[in-house]
Amino acid sequence: MGASSADRLRKLLHGDEIIVMPCCFDPLSAKLIEQEDFPLTFMSGFATSAARLGMPDTGLMSYGEVIDQGRNICDAVGIPVIGDGDTGYGNALNIKRTVKGFAKAGFAAVMIEDQVAPKRCGHTAGKSVVTRAEAFDRIRAAVDARKEGADILILARTDARHDHGLDEAIARAKEFYALGADILFVEAPRNAEEMQRICTELPGPKMANIIEGGLTPNLSPAELQQLGFKIAAYPITLISAAMKAMSAALGELKTGGVPAERLLPFEEVKSRIGFDDYFEAEKQYEAKLGD
Repeated sequence: MGASSADRLRKLLHGDEIIVMPCCFDPLSAKLIEQEDFPLTFMSGFATSAARLGMPDTGLMSYGEVIDQGRNICDAVGIPVIGDGDTGYGNALNIKRTVKGFAKAGFAAVMIEDQVAPKRCGHTAGKSVVTRAEAFDRIRAAVDARKEGADILILARTDARHDHGLDEAIARAKEFYALGADILFVEAPRNAEEMQRICTELPGPKMANIIEGGLTPNLSPAELQQLGFKIAAYPITLISAAMKAMSAALGELKTGGVPAERLLPFEEVKSRIGFDDYFEAEKQYEAKLGD
């Protein structure tokens, strides 16, 4: 039996180079990420809510919907997938169920955050965080689920920078790590100086969240590695690129054109989706004439 998804992520975290992590929203986007040789992906809550519901990332997706989407994504690829567990979908016991459910679905890690439920995208207005005590209980419950047998890493996120400042965010993240979190994520630092403080003052692997046009500077992976980040996440890059490409193609069709130059060759479309692999596998079961 090969290494688990969680073990493969642990190995990546021990590597020397920063992990560039484009984020997916469905099995096809995850397959494209794997086909381009990225070693890790994240099921973006922002992008998945947009793709699955056609709605904003404001806590509208249920636990069941997230698990269903995540299971399909994890089944489609061989690279580790991190899942967005939001606030854990309830109290400490709900969080334990969430973490165990994410592990069973095949996720390598689950992100648990300290926003007030229903949460929202970290780069939009109106978010707030729970008390330190509740935030710490969430991470403690997640770690307890892992201790009880869930083979999964815990990515602990704080959004405290927004209302309470960077000092509070760093203090929370330090305690998350002391409680047993594996990866730390301080959301929405405003400049490179704040990003440097996060990397200097916090232990363990840190994740940077790069949203093009968001609150955090869009530094290159090399710059992020120099600061001390281990993972560079790009949560809306693919959904934004897909929306732009589809809108442009629809615009051409609307005016009577044919957007041929915007399209992949049909043979490549079929190959990337998996038709070639399917037909090759099918051959071993085909009945032969005369048998």
